Amino acid sequence: MTQTDTILPAEADSIVVSVNPKAGSRSSQSRVERLVELLDQHGFQVETFTDLDRVGERANQLHDQRRLRALVAVGGDGTAAELVNRTQNGLPLTLLPSGNENLLARYLNIGKSPEDVCRTIAAGHLLRIDAGKANGRVFLLMIGCGFDAEVVRRVHSRRAGHIRSRDYFKPIIESIRSYRYPELRVSWEEGQSPEEVVRWLFAFNLPCYGGGMKFAPQADGTDGLLDVCAFRHGSLLAGMRYAAAVFLRRHHRLADCTMARVRRLRITADEEVPYQLDGDPGGVLPVDVETVPRRLTMVVPGTQD
Repeated sequence: MTQTDTILPAEADSIVVSVNPKAGSRSSQSRVERLVELLDQHGFQVETFTDLDRVGERANQLHDQRRLRALVAVGGDGTAAELVNRTQNGLPLTLLPSGNENLLARYLNIGKSPEDVCRTIAAGHLLRIDAGKANGRVFLLMIGCGFDAEVVRRVHSRRAGHIRSRDYFKPIIESIRSYRYPELRVSWEEGQSPEEVVRWLFAFNLPCYGGGMKFAPQADGTDGLLDVCAFRHGSLLAGMRYAAAVFLRRHHRLADCTMARVRRLRITADEEVPYQLDGDPGGVLPVDVETVPRRLTMVVPGTQD
């Protein structure tokens, strides 16, 4: 990470709070109420919405008028990504973490308490970082193709509310029993390696993945590149070997592991293979992936290390 780029002007005093009814625990509402109370005490003009279309419309309007201090995403990484896809480039976004993993908030050192978030907004430090794009949809952290995306698809197909870690157990078991590890063909950007066939593929804008796994620990959100990690063999035993190597930070030494940094890539398959974006279902292959330099403008707590 780098130092924050700039500070919001004092006249930017309007805040839009987006509450995702499906994300976060039952305590989310009280935390939102406390945040709104604190922001009111600081003299900010606060509006709260649950309808995403209305959120995007109002935030964009205030941003055009140079009045928006922050759009606050209450929820997890998926909520933040949804809002980015509905708002303009350069619009200031911050988080009141209330999801399952909150990987982006942790990466940016944004605290969970309303007091922490209020201090961050009041200080107004901005950080510009890259994003990724998959078939036209912006993602913040990463894209995964193959087994993990199948698990994500199963989890969300039965989602009724806030997703907890235990909600992944049954879909993982089901995927272990039924997933066939189809071939994924990867075409790199012009001038890079020829097409490669793999069974697992991840491309990271930021070095964030659930469960503390570090597939691409060197991923840098300011270098204009995506960090790719791909594995060639497809089986449960191969997956266990890869997972152990990732936890031990030795996967880059495996002969059947490909690590690369690219601006764009294309992933195809001969059958229906899902991909996931930031832990949410993204669609099915084929997918064209690229980096979008400095697409995100985040309101963060001062200097980032």
